[in-house]
Amino acid sequence: MITARAFAGKHYAVLGLARSGQATVGALLASGARVTAWDAREDARKATPGAVELEDFDKSDLAQFDSIVVTPGLPLNRHPITQRAGEAGVEIIGDIELFARARAELPPHKVVGITGTNGKSTTTALVHHILKTAGVPSLMGGNIGLPILAQDPLPEGGVYVLELSSYQLDLTRSLDCDVAVLLNITPDHLDRYDSFEAYAESKVRLFEMQSGGRASWMSADTAKTKQIFNRLLETPDRLLGAIDPLTVIDPNYWPALRGPHNAQNAASAIAVCSYLGVDEDLIEEGLSTFPGLAHRMERIREKDGVLFVNDSKATNPTATAPALAAFHKIRWILGGQAKTDSLDECAPHFGQVCKAYTIGEAGEMFASLLSPHMDVAECVTLDEAVRAAASEARAGETVLLSPACASFDQFRDFEARGDAFRSLVGEL
Repeated sequence: MITARAFAGKHYAVLGLARSGQATVGALLASGARVTAWDAREDARKATPGAVELEDFDKSDLAQFDSIVVTPGLPLNRHPITQRAGEAGVEIIGDIELFARARAELPPHKVVGITGTNGKSTTTALVHHILKTAGVPSLMGGNIGLPILAQDPLPEGGVYVLELSSYQLDLTRSLDCDVAVLLNITPDHLDRYDSFEAYAESKVRLFEMQSGGRASWMSADTAKTKQIFNRLLETPDRLLGAIDPLTVIDPNYWPALRGPHNAQNAASAIAVCSYLGVDEDLIEEGLSTFPGLAHRMERIREKDGVLFVNDSKATNPTATAPALAAFHKIRWILGGQAKTDSLDECAPHFGQVCKAYTIGEAGEMFASLLSPHMDVAECVTLDEAVRAAASEARAGETVLLSPACASFDQFRDFEARGDAFRSLVGEL
């Protein structure tokens, strides 16, 4: 794991003991820090090492802590610890900030930070894969589900590739990325931000934390990203490049990068790896051998001529639209915890859908939106939707789980939802 002498002797509060929280606890203890932790779930508390003090922070004096490290999923805009920490004069940070503070003690390395509403997991994994293909020591972590503090430090010359959500950036103060990438910005997570503009500014912080001489890459194909691009042009001593998907050969040439949306992901990865000095031939090899991501247009199986595809990672309509564009004669399973009250981004591809099967909290709303355009079945649960879609599907059709929603109404996360889909399909 990644440790730092800078943490020794300090007293940290850790709120939230899922994957990143447990990794944070382990790294801090190994660094010689004192750790007090809490999670509302008893099973999570029981999983913590014996050296950790357990204390409900709703009842504790927060002034005793040097820092409060919280899970990115904690809603800072409405959780009482935000105001109480401010009154106590104690900072609230995340595990990415701890990594940033540990960097000075690591062997010389570079950090690539990748953010955006959609495509950041694929781009992060793709950059990491190309670097590994080229023989460059590399680790990926962050929002992709791999806590960075739980991983062993890279040798000199290594590259850490971090997927960074807006929530993680909100908890980060000093991550000075050698290369920062912004893929796109569309409305998302608006329950956590006062406006779309506030959400967009959380992404811009990735660039604002960079020091002089660093490289920044971003798309500039929407009004909002053009505005940000023009602001960055005014920053002195910055290498700024625009991501242009039109420069990429048809991504269908690369097996795991099919679909027009992957042109932006590929263009971003090519730009980053070229800047880092990877030869063009090795970049091409990496693109060609990239295996793709679990839960992102993942082909689960074909049964009786029907293809089953797991796109559980599509947690908003903008992320679902490329999946609808990539397949034909679709039996579409969607729903969950809605982030928007429309499916406008998906509408251009409604003609690809034979029938929709809605689930979860958004099921009724989505059924109402879709019924003027296609047949719809309100199925409530994923189990019911898979059974219904599979029984009605014919050879040449695709049963596609692409929810356009968060999973938290019925599942722990999108991965648990995708795993459940994979299991249900395997039982058919």
